[in-house]
Amino acid sequence: MALSDCKIIQLPKISDPRGNLSFVEGGNHIPFDIKRLYYIYDVPGGAERGAHAHKGMHQLIIAMSGSFDVILNDGKQAKRFHLARSYYGLYVCPMMWRALDNFSSGAVCTVLSSSYYDEDDYIRDYDDFLKAALA
Repeated sequence: MALSDCKIIQLPKISDPRGNLSFVEGGNHIPFDIKRLYYIYDVPGGAERGAHAHKGMHQLIIAMSGSFDVILNDGKQAKRFHLARSYYGLYVCPMMWRALDNFSSGAVCTVLSSSYYDEDDYIRDYDDFLKAALA
């Protein structure tokens, strides 16, 4: 897969004076069924999260509150995405090195995943990632 396979997906937004509602349906709005959801919060100023790749996992990353940047790298090129709206999600395909930074105060990052946690799916060393991605 290539960086061009990763993209911002606009999620449904139902506007209401009492508050808006957005939702995600696996296999409908995103190209995978959802097996796991996790969230990152209380990130200290200047901290970076991520810095790994997944061999087979697909993900959708959403800024539920606040904002942050996601830097994706396919081994050939990199692109920075700024997430700041809860009705936009960033689809991240497998074999994509990712790092998250530039967290605003109070930011909450929610990640929908195509698989359950499996340490064997992670590539945590960038040089190992490059070897696999460019093979």
